[in-house]
Amino acid sequence: MNSEPLAQLAETHIHFLCEEIPTRQVGSTGNQAATQYFANTMAQNGFKVERQTFDCIDMRQGEIELTANGHSFQASISPYSLGCNIRAELVKVETVEELEGLDIKDKLLLLTGEITHEQLMPKNFVFYNPEHHQQIYQLLEEKQPAAIIAATSRNPELAGGLYPFPLFEDGDFDIPSAYLKDIEGEKLAEFTGREVHLKMDAERIPSRAENVSAQRGDQNGKIVVCAHIDAKAGTPGALDNAGGTTVLMLLADLMKDYGDNLGIEILAFNGEDYYSAGGQMEYLHRHSTDLNQIRLVINLDGVGYHKTPTGISFYDCPQTVQDAATQLISEFGEFEEMPQWFQGDHMVFVSQGIPAIAFTTAEFADVWIDIAHTREDTPDKVDGVILAETAKFIFELIKRI
Repeated sequence: MNSEPLAQLAETHIHFLCEEIPTRQVGSTGNQAATQYFANTMAQNGFKVERQTFDCIDMRQGEIELTANGHSFQASISPYSLGCNIRAELVKVETVEELEGLDIKDKLLLLTGEITHEQLMPKNFVFYNPEHHQQIYQLLEEKQPAAIIAATSRNPELAGGLYPFPLFEDGDFDIPSAYLKDIEGEKLAEFTGREVHLKMDAERIPSRAENVSAQRGDQNGKIVVCAHIDAKAGTPGALDNAGGTTVLMLLADLMKDYGDNLGIEILAFNGEDYYSAGGQMEYLHRHSTDLNQIRLVINLDGVGYHKTPTGISFYDCPQTVQDAATQLISEFGEFEEMPQWFQGDHMVFVSQGIPAIAFTTAEFADVWIDIAHTREDTPDKVDGVILAETAKFIFELIKRI
């Protein structure tokens, strides 16, 4: 099949998801428009559509002012932070040990150095939650600072290409917080022990969001092909993950005339970039008794990076499945096997003992470090032909296995 018509369709989907709607942040109007668009596309291709709705939080963020003795500092409001208007003594803390020993009640807390080296996982996050992160949350909630300012550097493993990155991204954490670059934090630290003013215009907005599950054929013994449709606030989210979502819609187009004897679920997850993984948790809740019906999961995240092969990794797959994929790699070209990576939705299923295949760009590390979660994740970095070829690859793989 000629890839050009499918590539043109890919460009149409990418344009809508990244340019026609303002954002795909979970709970936002743009996110709701994206899931509606996806549901319509699935229905038009003959799939039975199920919308899995869950409660979530949208957010509104206005201006931030951070000043001390006539000096202004450039800072950002942490995602999902509450607003505040505080004048208080500044206290600097660099380690957990320092935090344990200080009285910081009603003071303005500057976190810097060792304690800010990695983004803290949300306090109620299920899939990964280190004890030392929980210890920091517990200390902060016990000691009750009026607000927190975190000075952060770079941590691409947990925060993508963001610099500075928000130390807190948690709608369950109620101490107002902001973040700034580590070098800006050094300047602010000069005012330790003196009054600092922090004013933030921010609010949490109760909202609703949804996964979209498109099904055909017998769902007992099905293959699930998934991608997350949401994106971080402030990024077009072209590679992360409009590209993966687009491949799902291209696959549906390829399968519109395929026999209903095939058990397949095409799933747009909504929450991979959300602090509580709301969509993933909703799916697990709904399928708590029938996950064993899933024979294989194929996850797409970060696919389509221009001039770059598509990387494929395997997770506890039957040898027959891996052999079929390996044979297709040799037939298609521009696909290559790569090491396992663990930041995607395939791990939701792998942790439940379900075999999985993950598709991303072979230049995963570069995309994650320099592009993911930033304003640089734009449609010009996505190649529609690569998305079309990926959809064709997965369609052929499904037929063979």
